[in-house]
Amino acid sequence: MTIGKQIFSTLADGRLTVEIQETEFPQPTGNQVLVRMEAAPINPSDLALLTSAADLENAEYTAGRFVATMPEPFNSAQKGRHGLALPVGNEGAGTVLAAGDNEVAQSLLGQRVACVPGNAFSQYCIADANMCLPLRDVSSEEGASAFVNPMTALGFVETARMEKQDAIIHTAAASNLGQMLVRICQEDQLPLVNIVRKQEHVDLLHNLGATHIVNSSDDDFAEQLRAAIRTTGAYCGFDPIGGGQAVDNCFKAMERVATEQMSEYSRYGSNQAKRMYIYGRLDLSPTILTPAYGFGWTLSGWLLTPFLQQAGMETVLRMRKRVLAGLTSTFASSYKRRVSLEEMLSKEAVLDYSAMKTGEKYLVTPWS
Repeated sequence: MTIGKQIFSTLADGRLTVEIQETEFPQPTGNQVLVRMEAAPINPSDLALLTSAADLENAEYTAGRFVATMPEPFNSAQKGRHGLALPVGNEGAGTVLAAGDNEVAQSLLGQRVACVPGNAFSQYCIADANMCLPLRDVSSEEGASAFVNPMTALGFVETARMEKQDAIIHTAAASNLGQMLVRICQEDQLPLVNIVRKQEHVDLLHNLGATHIVNSSDDDFAEQLRAAIRTTGAYCGFDPIGGGQAVDNCFKAMERVATEQMSEYSRYGSNQAKRMYIYGRLDLSPTILTPAYGFGWTLSGWLLTPFLQQAGMETVLRMRKRVLAGLTSTFASSYKRRVSLEEMLSKEAVLDYSAMKTGEKYLVTPWS
């Protein structure tokens, strides 16, 4: 039995408690491995459990712990987790210390691996050997973000191919994931329309070689977006914002371009299929849609795990091979700050990383 520190998140009686606890980690069996965690990124997807919509500004902060009020309707919406102490941290990297008797697990003994255990904000974790990526000469810091963002960005491209799309749109495109997507689309020669909200983000993506960049803060944003869609033929998009009118703006621009190409008017709008996927909730406000683009549109959610299950093992293995080959180039991540488990729960850090600002990702180093 191995004992180490681990972060848990508990929602009960309208209050969210996030704290470090001493945890016993069992000896791995079968296809399991015991990993000594050395680095784990705080991704937006982690915040759903870690902070959600809690009142972090007025929370009670003590060493290794904070307690915050969870407002409605977010408290009731998470009724299924009330009273449960849930581990947090989707992915990370570290060294395999022990393994079950399965051949794949045994082959990882002593190796540095990236993994997706679901409790990566911890000094140790039990992970599935089939979901571990041997890092070879890549450091744990370089490999810590080897799964969620790279596989998601590749998943967008694979989804577009499955739907026979020739170009895609990405909102909040200056993020770490967005920068990866720019490099992937360059390599695959897939036109990509990048929507950002600041001039510094435009400059960042220009420096990466992005061709189609639209600034939502510009007065002529709508025309910029329509021009990019005319040029690329992008009628499929991916949006991590969720709330507000980001999706609506894309649908309106798609329809405007599509109707320009119609030979005659239709009260039902164009017959051009338009599709947007929401894959995050950077904005927790309602998603606003307007009756401005006929009925030829589809809006749905996009999650990595269901996509991988649908894509099949052959596609997943091909994607993982590509990620490993490009961990220090195409799929490289950058971090604003490195924090210990204790520092991660300080007021300064919590308020900073929960703001989800572009280019300001945190890396947790559990043994620092």
